[in-house]
Amino acid sequence: MLENLEPKNVFHFFEEITQIPRGSYNMTKICNYMTAFARERHLTYIQDDMCNVIIYKDGSEGYEDSPPVILQGHMDMVAVKDPDCWKDLTVDGLDLLVEDDLIRAQGTSLGGDDGIALAYGLALLDDDSIPHPPLEVVFTADEEVGMTGAEFLDVSVLKGRTLLNIDSEDEGVFTVSCAGGATVVLQLPGATEEEDDAVAVEFYFDHFKGGHSGTKIAKGRANPNILLGRILPKLVDFSKELRLISVNGGTQDNAIPTFAGAVVAVPKEEADQVTQIIEDEFASIKEEYHKTDPKAKLKVSVYAAERRPVYTREATERVAELLNKVPNGVQRMNPNVEGMVETSLNLGILMTDEDGIRLTFCVRSASEEEKDALVNELCDIAETLGGIAQVQSSYPGWDYRKDSRVREIMVRIYEEQYGKEPVIEGIHAGLECGMFATKIPDLDAISFGPQMYHVHTTEEELSISSTQRTWELLLATLKALK
Repeated sequence: MLENLEPKNVFHFFEEITQIPRGSYNMTKICNYMTAFARERHLTYIQDDMCNVIIYKDGSEGYEDSPPVILQGHMDMVAVKDPDCWKDLTVDGLDLLVEDDLIRAQGTSLGGDDGIALAYGLALLDDDSIPHPPLEVVFTADEEVGMTGAEFLDVSVLKGRTLLNIDSEDEGVFTVSCAGGATVVLQLPGATEEEDDAVAVEFYFDHFKGGHSGTKIAKGRANPNILLGRILPKLVDFSKELRLISVNGGTQDNAIPTFAGAVVAVPKEEADQVTQIIEDEFASIKEEYHKTDPKAKLKVSVYAAERRPVYTREATERVAELLNKVPNGVQRMNPNVEGMVETSLNLGILMTDEDGIRLTFCVRSASEEEKDALVNELCDIAETLGGIAQVQSSYPGWDYRKDSRVREIMVRIYEEQYGKEPVIEGIHAGLECGMFATKIPDLDAISFGPQMYHVHTTEEELSISSTQRTWELLLATLKALK
């Protein structure tokens, strides 16, 4: 599909990468691909127990004694698919489509975040004609689920003190600081019983906009998991006999969900009224979010409960109260930078299993104090309702560096190449630069990348022309870092 696109070698490797399943926690095949690549070209490499891969390449002629440069991106992608997509993203590759200047995948996310960094890195390592300092190309594992690869990476094997992180999605924007974050899981146990005389009412809404829970959190988009917290309490108040069967929504904690649903058991004679309450509330939701989520849809089904286990009335009330009480979305804007989010959280995954109801949040903040306070608030809510909370991962932010040689070089090259100044900004999202900056003293880092749209969703797209321009920017930067 991509063989006629330029830069040819970059898109060659990008297409190969899209055929390798590499959702978070599924790193074995992509890790093996990277190490096989290095062996075939007789390049020194390191693979650790976390599936991180580092590949080294000596400086080109005239750059042998230049300071090494770290080029870095992550191997995992947010692997999501449309409800009607048949693919198993743990084993299947993607179906690519090219439309004008854009590449996307049919029915699934594309994985341009951060597959394009892998493609750039491999193209550099594969081409001996490119001028560059000694390269330490670092491919990290499981960035999308808490940056665990970067967290446990042994950086003592790296000599570079300049880091080019290719994990930004807006061309012409150089990221120079980022928020820290944490993944918080709330578990609410629930006693079950068998319901003899009831019908099941299942309501499911989907086709919400979704998006990256950091960069898109201030867009005002609906979170379907949170919307369940608006509907369930109304149903509980209406019917004293209503019992919860299940709630589920979302697939990634760091992606705003596009769908959610619940199944409740009610007396047969109340099914029509319960359905009407759901439809009326969804109509209100549609009106409220008609600009941000215009495609949102609702489906309601009524069928025999067939003596399936249901939650007790007390457990049902607790779940409804929990979903109604948990905070979500922007909590505070940055007081010093107009338009920048300071602190937020996203209820990305809601699921029912044998242990009860589980809620998984992605918490972000540029302030460690505010991040900790929000984590503690979630823990307090869970404890109050008889549940427990766990912080599964936490990662640091990345502070702005006043004097940066690599930033000055890239700004100059960008102005020469584009005829305008780039945007220099911090973002409300996690970047592995924070992990590296914490571990490597005096690290000079910058994050950039080609233009992508709707990352972490099935509408994800990568600009072909932007990929070409960003490649030229990368090559000119490496040439200047002598």
